[in-house]
Amino acid sequence: MSDSNTTHFTNPSTFILLGISGLEAAHVWISIPFCTMYTIAILGNFTILFVVKRERSLHAPMSYFLCMLAVTDLVLPTSMLPKMLSIFWFNSREIDFSACLTQMYFIHSFLVMESGILAAMGFDRYVAICHPLRHSTILTNPMVAKIGLAVVLRGGMLTLPYLLLVRQWPYCETNIIPDTYCAHIAVVKLACADTRISSYYGLFVLFCVKGLDMFFVALSYTQILRAIFRLPTKDARLKTFGTCISHLCAILTFYVPSLFSSLTYRFGQNVALHFRVLIGNLNILVPPMLNPIIYGVRTKQVRDRLL
Repeated sequence: MSDSNTTHFTNPSTFILLGISGLEAAHVWISIPFCTMYTIAILGNFTILFVVKRERSLHAPMSYFLCMLAVTDLVLPTSMLPKMLSIFWFNSREIDFSACLTQMYFIHSFLVMESGILAAMGFDRYVAICHPLRHSTILTNPMVAKIGLAVVLRGGMLTLPYLLLVRQWPYCETNIIPDTYCAHIAVVKLACADTRISSYYGLFVLFCVKGLDMFFVALSYTQILRAIFRLPTKDARLKTFGTCISHLCAILTFYVPSLFSSLTYRFGQNVALHFRVLIGNLNILVPPMLNPIIYGVRTKQVRDRLL
């Protein structure tokens, strides 16, 4: 931009997070349910980790994946909530440029990790139901460790270009982010350059990574349902399908708001800003809160150990 009135800088020293625009008067009240969800998420996921560690019958692949999910669900809301509460309670809206990029990296990398863990849990259910005699030989502890490492590396490596691209864009006129945290697309929209590569890469991660995970989950459950319908009795079919209910609930609570939030940020110009921000926050807070409740209620060994 050549306009002399335009402030042009490569890396701003700080960004300003507005919180939930249009609902500033209700920030304190909104923080109450958000804090409640965070508290439930922290207690629930620590409980899952504690129960799995203490109960030897839970030392199995599905429980190891559940522990990975619990760790992810501890990090995700913790990456966002402290800064959000400082905005709501103390009107502390500034965030350092480096801190903003760090927050962005943790949130987006752990969202990708959670997607990968849910896909791995779908594979575990497929092997357990369709190839029960080979489950212990296919999903050995070393194999589970390799899958977990691949999920972590994939999340970390795929999110790294977000930071590299965001650092190189020039920013001008404003450093105000109309959100409670440093979402990738919200920061990219502040750049005064051709940022199509960032937008395209974000869509690649959304459709070719999370979309691929959803495809593998759908493929696993197609095979699972075929195996269930071949069972001889209705009771056997219901009992077998019951082992998948908790995983299906976790999939729905993660993917539905995640896809809605990502798409409305890019294409939902007619969606109210405060609604988009609320959905983005709930996308990070609700799955970590619900996952330990879902698995605590639906997994018999976890439920019995808690009781």
